[in-house]
Amino acid sequence: MNIRMSSRVAQVKPSATIAMSMKAAELKAEGKSIISLSMGEPDFDTPAHICQAAVEAINAGQTRYTAVDGTPALKQAIIAKLARDNDLEYQPNQILVSSGAKQSIFNLLMALLNDGDEVLIPAPYWVSYPDMVRLADADPVILNTTDKTGYLITPAQLAASITEHTRLLIFNSPSNPTGRAYSRRQLAEIGEVLLEHPRILVCSDDIYEHIWWADEPFHTLPQVVPALKDRCVVVNGVSKAYAMTGWRIGYAAGPVELIKEMRKIQGQSTSNPCSIAQAAAVAALNGDQGCVVDMCHAFRERHDWLVPALNEIDGVSCAPGQGAFYVFADFSAAIERLNLADDLALAEHLLESAGVATVPGTAFGGPGHLRLSFACDLETLKEAVTRISQALQ
Repeated sequence: MNIRMSSRVAQVKPSATIAMSMKAAELKAEGKSIISLSMGEPDFDTPAHICQAAVEAINAGQTRYTAVDGTPALKQAIIAKLARDNDLEYQPNQILVSSGAKQSIFNLLMALLNDGDEVLIPAPYWVSYPDMVRLADADPVILNTTDKTGYLITPAQLAASITEHTRLLIFNSPSNPTGRAYSRRQLAEIGEVLLEHPRILVCSDDIYEHIWWADEPFHTLPQVVPALKDRCVVVNGVSKAYAMTGWRIGYAAGPVELIKEMRKIQGQSTSNPCSIAQAAAVAALNGDQGCVVDMCHAFRERHDWLVPALNEIDGVSCAPGQGAFYVFADFSAAIERLNLADDLALAEHLLESAGVATVPGTAFGGPGHLRLSFACDLETLKEAVTRISQALQ
């Protein structure tokens, strides 16, 4: 049977990170020695007190539907977190809990965008941003950056990219895939541009907030530019900071009228997130944050080893980041020396010949690069770099 698919889905590519991880898993199942540096998932177990809260929720019978937008307890925990960590005040009707931060962003795009709207996306970007914009029938407008600009957009670049069709800016700091982050001063300068265009909203994707080692504290855009708060949707979650990727809890905080429409989208798609995972997320947000600090220290140690190790490899250049658990290394010289077509061919070469799974930079809007996740123990990381070095000789 020849099934006619929608034109909408024809515009969308499968997630490159998931595709590479699946291929690595297939090779591993065949008995090959594979080290995966492709997935954005902490290698730590979910802290025990969070797991215990889930067990207690099950035993207490918290296994039924909750409100579409999240339990009152979790919404209050999110409100407390945003006040404590970000100096931002919200009410319960300004919070929407979803099945992961990805769904929070998807809800926003589906509720906000129309055909012909433009969404500004700094590159390198998380692989899902452009395709989610296309699914909402809008147009992604890519703002390209390079290592010379620290992979960060400038105020002048932002101003020059704005048109009468611009509806939204998606902002991610620290960044997946680069690990780069905007300083408070840089956020203020970006904010000055946005204040001149009141019709433009901002999606501030703060999912890597707590995986942070810059010289100054983390700041989110509406914290630095309070006048933008009513035009910002702050997106965050528990997946990365608390090693809770499989629990699938994210959230959005924003204007009442927009959160209401996002809730409507969620109500007609997935409805409420998992009730048990919500109870666990309450424990994560309200509990001792020492586990977050400990994991961040481990990520920092790995980052500080990996960057100079990659720079010692002929044909590779890698600048340090300020957070997240990725490096975005430039392999263009190695690609040319090996006479490979592009970074996709290089990623394939490393997987097949070295048994190391990475993600091609093209998927992130950064051709010639590879994204390497250091969400694995240091010994595994050292073995991976040794294999990469040998494969590039």
